[in-house]
Amino acid sequence: MPTLQKKDPALGLEVETVLKQQGQQTPLISSHLSESQKIDKISQHFKAIMETLGLDLTDDSLVDSPTRVAKMYVNEVFKGLDPANFPKCTTIENKIDYDEMVLVRDIKVMSNCEHHFITIDGMAHVAYIPGKRVLGLSKINRIVNYFCRRPQVQERLTHQIFHALAHILGTESIAVVIDATHYCVKARGIEDSSSHTYTSKLGGVFKSNAATRAELFSLLNKK
Repeated sequence: MPTLQKKDPALGLEVETVLKQQGQQTPLISSHLSESQKIDKISQHFKAIMETLGLDLTDDSLVDSPTRVAKMYVNEVFKGLDPANFPKCTTIENKIDYDEMVLVRDIKVMSNCEHHFITIDGMAHVAYIPGKRVLGLSKINRIVNYFCRRPQVQERLTHQIFHALAHILGTESIAVVIDATHYCVKARGIEDSSSHTYTSKLGGVFKSNAATRAELFSLLNKK
């Protein structure tokens, strides 16, 4: 997944407040540890896990794995837990009065199930009807990416993307649809490798107007 750049910590805190108000915040407790302290602590715990499994950490292939995993968790896979990493999403005035649907399809979803800490892999499709403001298209991808970078359930991920965009764009006329495969279903338990999970969150005209909703799903169904 691409590296997040151009961060906006203040906006990240605003979005987290909105998510709390909507009851869609990731379950969190306060942590006053620095990044390096988190890496050190996770590394120690993961080393204990590996040793408990019977792995020989004196082997040159395994000796650095606890630190690798810790750095991956803090700096990459779960980077979205820190609102300081929220992407910069400056909107611009809708000077051309564009009032039709803007749809970004096939945004890569790569996250981790919070129940088993195993992969969620799929695609997100995000649409909105501009009001007074519009948002650069890549920012939508970055918002999806940000919320993927935390332990997730797909339903909450869908809502978090929706509410973040509603706050930034100042409109409820937003649609978020996610189609994903869960490796906690695919690689363990029932071991069903073919099933997909679909979730959606529709607001504004996408929810109230049948024609707009039909247009959205018609576009999503096009190859």
